[in-house]
Amino acid sequence: MTLMSETVLWTQGIYFLVTGVWPLMHYGSFETVTGHKTDVWLVKTVGILLAVTGATLLNAVMDRRPVDAFTFTIGAGTALGLLTIDIIYVVKKVISKIYLLDACIQLLLIALWCINIF
Repeated sequence: MTLMSETVLWTQGIYFLVTGVWPLMHYGSFETVTGHKTDVWLVKTVGILLAVTGATLLNAVMDRRPVDAFTFTIGAGTALGLLTIDIIYVVKKVISKIYLLDACIQLLLIALWCINIF
């Protein structure tokens, strides 16, 4: 595993784990930062899925496995999905503009994956 691979996995794993657990642990502060939500159950569902994805990426780096197609797909694919959702729903004014910050982070993660693979 290269240093770049480790960096991508640690960065995305921690970011996803923290942002995934946040609405589960303290929904009030999450909503204060990201704006009011009507479907709390959906926010918590996405939080669980992000936390599991983050834990999976952290597991990969801690096991020092080479980055394979599965790990790349989970990491880059999830970042691409979140980037797309962030942009579409900010433009539609469904979610707060703070999600553009998350979109930038997702774009950076995708770039790191692409640099790492290609």
